[in-house]
Amino acid sequence: MLHLTDSLKVLLQETAEHLHGHDRRRFMAQTVGELGWGGQRLAERELGWHRDLIRKGQREVEQDIICVDAFKMRGRKTIENRLPNLLIDIQAIVDSQSQTDPKFATTRLYTRILID
Repeated sequence: MLHLTDSLKVLLQETAEHLHGHDRRRFMAQTVGELGWGGQRLAERELGWHRDLIRKGQREVEQDIICVDAFKMRGRKTIENRLPNLLIDIQAIVDSQSQTDPKFATTRLYTRILID
């Protein structure tokens, strides 16, 4: 069984932390490949690397592809995406009750909103 020294662990962990996305996965996959059989478990246990991330990197290296990280696709969608007719519906409700500025200082429309 291969033993990693503390200085080597720190070097590998710091290098992986400074890389992002595809470059990080490629580095992890190549490092695990150099560790040999059982390298994934060793890297998980000793370096704190997630084995699924290592496997993804290994597939990228083997197939010579890059998996694009879609961070912008995550999270809550905007209200316009979920309710595309919202602005039209609000305008339909408010238009009949809107009035211009009495002094005609602006072209904005104002609507009274009463809350019970």
